[in-house]
Amino acid sequence: MHAILAQPRGFCAGVERAIRIVEASIERYGAPVYVRHEIVHNRHVVEELRAKGAVFVEEIDQIPEGAITIFSAHGVSECVENSARARGLSIIDATCPLVEKVHKEAQRFSFQDRKVILIGHRGHPEVEGTSGRVKGGVLLVSNVAEVENLDVEDSTDLAYVTQTTLSVDDTRDVIKALRRRFPNIVGPDLRDICYATQNRQRAARELAKRTDMLLVIGALASSNSNRLRDIGEEMSIPSYLIEDANSIDPAWLKGVKRIGITAGASAPEQLVQEVIRYLRKFTAIELETLPGIIESVEFKLPTELTTEQN
Repeated sequence: MHAILAQPRGFCAGVERAIRIVEASIERYGAPVYVRHEIVHNRHVVEELRAKGAVFVEEIDQIPEGAITIFSAHGVSECVENSARARGLSIIDATCPLVEKVHKEAQRFSFQDRKVILIGHRGHPEVEGTSGRVKGGVLLVSNVAEVENLDVEDSTDLAYVTQTTLSVDDTRDVIKALRRRFPNIVGPDLRDICYATQNRQRAARELAKRTDMLLVIGALASSNSNRLRDIGEEMSIPSYLIEDANSIDPAWLKGVKRIGITAGASAPEQLVQEVIRYLRKFTAIELETLPGIIESVEFKLPTELTTEQN
């Protein structure tokens, strides 16, 4: 079997930073440190950090007063942050800088007295965080049909922002529909879309052209991983989202000569290598990595973790 790996794949800079924040916090302050929600959408990452001393909670009131508290890479609402400060928690913010940029854009539009429309998936932690950073909230749309059904009071003062784990391709039709219905609407430059999401989707599309089947490694709750699987299906090849090698059904492999492998932005490289080892139990594997973008972006840690302690 010929196995082709996507390039890029796996961890993005925002995920790497969030994981380093948890590890550095444990190293500096000692265990336990508390993390609101999963730091990133990956069970394996969460379990490894839990073994090192991270405690994951759903709500702020589950954290002891004064404890080291980390916000996940997805970001949180202003209400959550205020609740944490009211409890005297020592906050370290692991919000991805690109998500934080969306927060600031949405707030800027709101300060201009524009109603903000957020293109994203209802219930996603990032969407909840962004909407909770805008005074008066946002209008959420996920597709073109929802744009047509929007009920707005003033169509002349509108703006839009997008969830970072959507790509230019994901949002293009929705933005077109918004501009068609609301000609005066304003929004950020398309270059503000998360580079990592776009790069991984472009690589997955190229992978699907060259293979008989696509395996996407990532959490079932991961928005960007689900989208990678969708790309394979749109290109008419069998495509499966798997959490790890144990999720593979050997029946999928029958008749497959060329298999594509990629990973969502929250999936560690070790899971990719485990999948390759699993496939080698069935047949000899000729391994190839697609030529693609080499990502060199690196986000700095918060100053709380980089300044010298007294």
